[in-house]
Amino acid sequence: MRHRSALDETICALLGCRRIAVVGLSDKEGRDSYRVAEYLLAHGYEVVPVNPEIEEVFGRPSYPDLESAPRPIELVNVFRRLEYIPEIVEQAIRAGARGVWTQYGLVDARAAERARAAGLQVVMDRCLMVEHARHS
Repeated sequence: MRHRSALDETICALLGCRRIAVVGLSDKEGRDSYRVAEYLLAHGYEVVPVNPEIEEVFGRPSYPDLESAPRPIELVNVFRRLEYIPEIVEQAIRAGARGVWTQYGLVDARAAERARAAGLQVVMDRCLMVEHARHS
């Protein structure tokens, strides 16, 4: 029997979230956020675009921030620079999200601690698309 790490348990739990807000989602096909959201849509997830710079992507309206996005939001996938993570975590907490997931290169230990203290599950420095493919 294969033993799963605590991180793998968290990843699997968050992969079970079906409604994912993608913060920083771009409408440009070459961007990582676009590719990940496209993958999520193709695999049956509901994607909620969050980006104040665009009006829509994938035929869905884009919201300027998490607080403007319709509820429920189960998971917040972050494609923003490191300095924005603490505020995004606060918005995720207020939105009632189950978890926060940051992409490669994005680690903020204090924001992760804050999220966990509020009851959210946290994955940082991992690609949601890669982890979905690995665990499927």
